[in-house]
Amino acid sequence: MIFTRTLLKRHSVLPGFDLALGFALLYISLIVLIPLSAAFFKTFTLTWAEFWEATTSPRVMASYRLTFGASLAAAALNGVFGLMVAWVLVRYEFFGKRIVDALVDLPFALPTAVAGIALTAIYAENGLIGQFLPFKVSFTPLGVFVALVFIGLPFVVRTVQPVLEDLNREMEEAAATLGANRWQTFRHVIFPTVMPALLTGFALAFARALGEYGSVIFIAGNLPFVSEITPLLIITKLEQYDYAGATAIAVVMLVVSFVLLLVINALQAWARKRQGGI
Repeated sequence: MIFTRTLLKRHSVLPGFDLALGFALLYISLIVLIPLSAAFFKTFTLTWAEFWEATTSPRVMASYRLTFGASLAAAALNGVFGLMVAWVLVRYEFFGKRIVDALVDLPFALPTAVAGIALTAIYAENGLIGQFLPFKVSFTPLGVFVALVFIGLPFVVRTVQPVLEDLNREMEEAAATLGANRWQTFRHVIFPTVMPALLTGFALAFARALGEYGSVIFIAGNLPFVSEITPLLIITKLEQYDYAGATAIAVVMLVVSFVLLLVINALQAWARKRQGGI
């Protein structure tokens, strides 16, 4: 047995740990760490007073509220309906199922600018759907929310779907034989198993929504203090050659996003630990 383990280690497809770790760290540094460090270094050229003024002006604070608020709301809505879509795709057979399954991936393949133009045309006051709505969607914060829901749904569905496919139905049958109704079975058997994947999908959808630009600028209207998102404000400062101000706002977005994702990952780890304990 020891000889077999040694033989497997010698004939491993991947390189040794030291070499693999070195390549991994090099790749992460080139793609992630160095660009992020450049943003921090550029921000450090500002004094504390300049940094505070650049990141807490009323216009910037309004963009924070819209960006983070709409992203959280869109990710939460996608968490609910993404779970429902994944459940239908896994548990039911119906005509056109493959088409629906392919449509879920449409936001992945569709260019974001095209998605933004399409959503604007559909939800405009004279659009296919907007003309029947009693309220305005395009060029409002609600339009930002709609665009973020559109681009975030696949992350939840594709994260939850494999877990539902691997879920042992015998556990549900056992719960039913013990007298549990459908709601009790979902709450005590299915949901604890799916929750870690659901939190992962929520985190991915939230992170994707925070940095979304192309599909939002068309439907948002980009009105300061009303429907202006933070990524657009960063682009505006770059166009005005205010590089330090742009990187300062980007650093704030990065730090807050990292903290929120860290909290979500901690909740995910707690859910997995709790599931293992059960």
